[in-house]
Amino acid sequence: MTLQRLAAFSDGDRGGNPAGVVIAEWLPADNEMQRIAAEVGYSETVFAAPQGDGWRVRYFSPTVEVPFCGHATVALGAALAERCGDGVFPLTLNQAAITVEGHRQGERWSAALQSPPTHQRPVAPDLLGAALKLLGYAPGDLDPALPAAIVHGGADHLLLALRRREDLAAMRYAMEDGARLMAEAGLLTLLLVWAQGPRVFHSRNAAAGCGVYEDPATGSATAALAGYLQSLRWPHGGSIEVLQGEDMGCRSLLGAGIPAEPGGSIRVAGQVRRLEA
Repeated sequence: MTLQRLAAFSDGDRGGNPAGVVIAEWLPADNEMQRIAAEVGYSETVFAAPQGDGWRVRYFSPTVEVPFCGHATVALGAALAERCGDGVFPLTLNQAAITVEGHRQGERWSAALQSPPTHQRPVAPDLLGAALKLLGYAPGDLDPALPAAIVHGGADHLLLALRRREDLAAMRYAMEDGARLMAEAGLLTLLLVWAQGPRVFHSRNAAAGCGVYEDPATGSATAALAGYLQSLRWPHGGSIEVLQGEDMGCRSLLGAGIPAEPGGSIRVAGQVRRLEA
C-alpha cells in the first residue's frame, strides 16, 4: 500500500486541492481507511484497488465516507497514469461506474474525470433560508439568473449564485453550524458562485461536512454546476472554466466539458502536482 499526497486542479506549480491517494492490492477495512483519512487530514483521501479490468474506489473525509470526490479522482487519475502509463481507467464507486483519464505533460500530470450523471432539484425554502442565515446573505444578494438549487454531480451540493464578486469574497460562516446543516440536508458542500461571464465562473465551497472550512477545488461541484447550466439552457458554448480557491490564497483551475444531452456525464479536467509529505 502506498500513500501519495497530490494537489488536483493546480495552477501550474501552485494551488490545487490536496488529496490523499492510496493504491493497494486490496482495499483496507473500513475503519482503517477512515483512520488513514483522518491522519492525512485532507478533505478527502481516495483508496483504489484492482478489480477486473479497472479499479474499485472509495473516498473518505477525515470524519465520514463520501460517495464521490472529484479532486481526489483527478489526483487518482494522475497517480494511475504514473503507475500504469497514460490511459483511461474504469472506476467502480459505491453508487456509480465512471472513468478517469491520466496523462503526463512534461514534468507535470493532468487528468480528466467523467462524472456520474448530473441532476438538479429545487431547494426547499426552509433550507435556503437556513443557508442564507448561516452565510450572512440576504435573498437580494442572489443572482436571479441562476436560481438556488440542489445540484448533483456525484454528490449533492446547494448552489447559491451571487450578484457581486465582493459578496463571494466575503463568505463567512460558523463551521460547527455549517457541518450540522450539511449533515442534516445530506449536502457535501455549499457551492457559492459568481458568473464573470457565460463561460467563466468564480466559486467557493463551504465544506464543513467534510471536516474542512473550505475546499480550494471541488470537481463534483463543478460537474454539478455544469449539469445545472445545461438544464437552464445557459449559453455555455459546450464548456466552462471555474476559478476556485482565490479568496483562500490557493488559486485552482477547473475545466468542464458539457455534452449536448441533459443529465449526461460531465468531463472535468485539470492539472495535478505532487506535494511534500
